[in-house]
Amino acid sequence: MAERESVSVGKCEPLERAFMECLRRVPAGVQRDMACRHLNQSLANCLVSVACPREWEAVQSLCSSTGTSLKRSQCLQAQHSLSFCLSSLPQPQLETQTLF
Repeated sequence: MAERESVSVGKCEPLERAFMECLRRVPAGVQRDMACRHLNQSLANCLVSVACPREWEAVQSLCSSTGTSLKRSQCLQAQHSLSFCLSSLPQPQLETQTLF
């Protein structure tokens, strides 16, 4: 399973490279925020779609436009499911560095 996940995450690598290049190129501040925002959003969407594909698809299809109260309710449920899926993912362990 881990191998399949790494292959899937690999589809986001071009977006990650573009985002990192944008951060490197544009000085920190409001200009960077504006210049790199679309890449940041695209990378986040890609990573979420890899991590929780079914839930992501449900949110995309149910929340893409306004509709009946039933559709709004289904959209809200899909968003909750996506949130639960993301919160259920294992948290990466941060490496600690020894100062000595």
